[in-house]
Amino acid sequence: MRVHLVRRQLNYRGWPNVPPQEKGIDVALAVDLIHLAIGRQYDALVVFSGDTDLLPALETIVTLRLGHVEVACWSGFKPLRFAGSNLPWCHFLSERDWHAVTEDWNGRV
Repeated sequence: MRVHLVRRQLNYRGWPNVPPQEKGIDVALAVDLIHLAIGRQYDALVVFSGDTDLLPALETIVTLRLGHVEVACWSGFKPLRFAGSNLPWCHFLSERDWHAVTEDWNGRV
């Protein structure tokens, strides 16, 4: 199995006395999702997010049959869902899951 990770720098914009807020990451991710789907560059897409701004991109991929889409979220949180359905499939991850992937082969965190 091959996994390709794309990292994007969070762009926080704030002014004096105004807390910074992330800007544009959801749009950049949605564009990446559509671009990769059109190019048939994955077999299965799993998005770990609860940001409903990503739903139109996921729905487009499914509607146009460009690829298989699933989501993931922490156990106990509300997953992204298409309106009126239990789709896409959701992987609910626990703290145990987190620790399982953050340990190296020697058992160190």
